[in-house]
Amino acid sequence: MARRYYSVRTGKHPHGTNVPLPVLASLLHSTYGQLVEAGYFQEYFGYSCVDAGDVAGKLGGDIAAALLFHLRRDSLWPFPEKFAGLSEDELFDLVEFLHDHVSKPVDGYHHTYAQCGWHYDTFDPKTGQAEYRERVNLLLESYKDGFEISEQGEIRELPQPGTAPLLAASLPSPDVNVTTRVESAIAKFRRYRSTAAERRDAIRDLADVLEYLRPQLKLVLAKPDEADLFNIANNFAIRHHNPKQRSDYDGSIWLSWMFYFYLATIHAAMRMLQKKVP
Repeated sequence: MARRYYSVRTGKHPHGTNVPLPVLASLLHSTYGQLVEAGYFQEYFGYSCVDAGDVAGKLGGDIAAALLFHLRRDSLWPFPEKFAGLSEDELFDLVEFLHDHVSKPVDGYHHTYAQCGWHYDTFDPKTGQAEYRERVNLLLESYKDGFEISEQGEIRELPQPGTAPLLAASLPSPDVNVTTRVESAIAKFRRYRSTAAERRDAIRDLADVLEYLRPQLKLVLAKPDEADLFNIANNFAIRHHNPKQRSDYDGSIWLSWMFYFYLATIHAAMRMLQKKVP
C-alpha cells in the first residue's frame, strides 16, 4: 500500500491528495518502463536483439497500425515518447490497451552476448495483468476523485465513500438472471465518463431485477412495501415514459442516490428471501 507522507497526509501539499494529469502521465510512463525492462511486454510488443534485430511480438512489426486498429488513434506511437503530451482520454485508452497486452514472463533464455538480456518465450497473462493493475491503480486513485482499472481492463471511477463494501458484496443467489444483470449494471454505472443515459440504464437494470424478483418478494413484503420499491423508478423517468413523470431533478446527485438505493434494496431482498427459505 502506498504511504501518504507528511504534507499530503496533513493537507498542506499544494495539490492536496491529487496529482495533476502531467504528473500522472509521468508516473505511468515510469511504471511502463519498469515493466518493459522486466519483460512484461515482450509477448505482444517483441524485443530488440543484437543478433536478430527487432523481433516482433504477437501484435506484429507495425505497432502504430495495431494502435490505430484497436484505439482508432494514430497519435500514440511510439508511446514511450508520447506519455507527457497525452490528453486524459488518450492516456486512459493507452492504460486499457497496455492492460490487454501485458503478461508476466515465465521462461526463456538469457542472451549474454553484448549484454543483450532476456528473451522470453513463455508468459502468464493473468498474473501479469493482476500485477499491472496493482501498480497502475496506486497511481490512478490519486488522480482527480480517483479511478481504477478493473479486472476486465476498463477504467472506472472509484466508489463513493462508504459504498465500496456494497459494490463488492456477493449476492446470495445462484440465479444468473439476478447476478449477471446486477454485475452489468454496476459496470455500466461506474464506467469512465458514463453518461446520464447510461446511468439511467444501469438503474433501470436494477429495477428490472426487482421486477424479476417481485413474485417471490410478495412472500416477504406487505403489498404497500412492495409497491414502494418501484415508485422511484416509475415516477422519476427511469423505467417508463409519460408526461406525469418527473425529470427536472439534478441527475448528478439523484441518479447516484437511486442507483445505490436499488442496489442496497436488491441485497436486502435477496437476504430476506434466503432467510425465508427453510
